[in-house]
Amino acid sequence: MAAALGLDLQPGDECISIGTSGVASTVSVSSVHDGTGLVTGFADATGRYLPLSCTLNGAKVLDFAARTLGVDHNGLSELALRGEPDAHGVTLLPYFDRERTPNRPDATGVFRGLTTDTTREDIARATVEGILCSMRDAMVALENATQQDTNRVLLIGGGAKSKAIRHIAPAIFGVDVLVPESGEYVAMGAARQAAWVLSCQTLPPAWATAGTPHHYTAEPDHDTVARYEELRDLTEGW
Repeated sequence: MAAALGLDLQPGDECISIGTSGVASTVSVSSVHDGTGLVTGFADATGRYLPLSCTLNGAKVLDFAARTLGVDHNGLSELALRGEPDAHGVTLLPYFDRERTPNRPDATGVFRGLTTDTTREDIARATVEGILCSMRDAMVALENATQQDTNRVLLIGGGAKSKAIRHIAPAIFGVDVLVPESGEYVAMGAARQAAWVLSCQTLPPAWATAGTPHHYTAEPDHDTVARYEELRDLTEGW
């Protein structure tokens, strides 16, 4: 709630945080109820609502891939960016430590499409695409629950430090991606809420954006998303 205020999140924005797990959230002027259980309804810090969807597998999947490929996180990012979009048909379902979006309590990670020609670049690219596709599932769940389209994504968290994540994200999400300047947005939001209380105003003041966000665009990669969704649906019940 405090981070949403710190980021000045507005309806139509989705905040996607890639940490150990992944969190997608947005703000809504109406209360949100989701019978599927994928979206949890919270209140935000301004009197609106903050529906939220979480995954269990976020940046720790990058840790796994970097360790497996024998590189650091910068090396993993470089490999992924050298790889072709769609990773020559390699797809990762990143449910390594089970999953909650969707509800897969017994799931494990799945690579599909491996051949003897598969390269390290393919593995790295598929890893980044798999994490982002998983976060896209959370994003779509929010869109369905709120009945509002996503206009842009604000990407934060440790995973947002990955150059590959930042550059590939708009192709997977299908909208522009903004990466705010690194900052303590939870603390900033809490300070803003305190300042608002002291101002005795009914509505929160208009605050200037903290720094200039980095803006990333790309053509939507429908093929990669479709291949991921096919694997996700194929493994339901595994």
